[in-house]
Amino acid sequence: MTDAAVTLPGSAPASEQRKASRLTRLVANPSFQKWAAKFPLTRPFVRSEGQAMFDLVAGFCHSQVLYALVALDIPRKLLAHEMPLASLAHQGRMVPERMAVLLSAAVSLGLIKQRKSGLYALTMRGAALAGVPGLEGMIAHHDVLYRDLADPVAFFRGEVETELAAFWPYVFGAGGATDPATTAQYSRLMADSQLLVADDTLAAVDFRGVERLMDVGGGTGAFLTAVGAAYPKLNLTLFDLPAVVPAAQDRFATAGMADRTQIVPGSFRDQPLPQGADMISLIRVLYDHSDDTVADLLAAVHASLPPGGRILISEPMTGGAKPQRAGDAYFALYCMAMRTGRARSADQITVLMRKAGFSNIRAPRAARPFITSVIEGVR
Repeated sequence: MTDAAVTLPGSAPASEQRKASRLTRLVANPSFQKWAAKFPLTRPFVRSEGQAMFDLVAGFCHSQVLYALVALDIPRKLLAHEMPLASLAHQGRMVPERMAVLLSAAVSLGLIKQRKSGLYALTMRGAALAGVPGLEGMIAHHDVLYRDLADPVAFFRGEVETELAAFWPYVFGAGGATDPATTAQYSRLMADSQLLVADDTLAAVDFRGVERLMDVGGGTGAFLTAVGAAYPKLNLTLFDLPAVVPAAQDRFATAGMADRTQIVPGSFRDQPLPQGADMISLIRVLYDHSDDTVADLLAAVHASLPPGGRILISEPMTGGAKPQRAGDAYFALYCMAMRTGRARSADQITVLMRKAGFSNIRAPRAARPFITSVIEGVR
């Protein structure tokens, strides 16, 4: 058997490949690593990189500790009362020795702390876990994603029939024909987390001068309600599948916005978008769909807006030429598991927007990219 290079489909020919840099090969050398770990000037770097590498190796265990805490409702219990080990073990239906291991793991991750009295309490990070809207729901929902990633090589090869795709059947064009339980769970997840998205979007976008905002795919209206509260004179239109209409009506009525809100049931796949809005928002919509579907949607938005009308896109995005953790190491995988959409960079979305006819496109710096990033354009 020879050592001749084999060019795999999509890989660069051997003539276009290059060896790893001399520094990279040096760092990979075990003898160098042993020396660098002892040398005073390189020792802090080696220790830092070693810890970072171990965190990557142990990351799955860390996420499972987090999942167990949420599944056992421990953050919310400790938010109400600091508790001893015995009580937590009893309520979790496990022996104290095993609960002690879980709690120690949570302490090491900075989520809880143990008082000198022996009581367990939340840290600031743990309090955020219990208080951030939708976060616990998303973590509890991750059991589906974990199963989809059980064989990561098969997952990336596209050989896994992912469960996550079955959880979001509407993205396949099901026209809202989801079962009520799935629709309700989806709506809760989206509505809770939409509050965080709304906060960051409102901080980045000025809605002054807008007369009517239409949110396409806006679920039960969480985003519109937040914007409507910040801009009391703004008229609102919600366009989404018929299944979410009753919950949206209740939300707007509770918020006292029913008199300035119009709800139009429908699917952008099957019908034109309503006219009359001078701004249209797509909040966490594009990454659910393929490029072809997104191109059709953007064209429909362009056709619905008047000259000078604005489009607003807000969703997590990849880093493009500069990959970043939230977009490239989480949302990109989540979208891949959904099997229809994909996480895109701001540049990729901008290209699609320009093809649809939008101009004056701007992407303000995201305050929290792991929550959302924003792009605006003008018709």
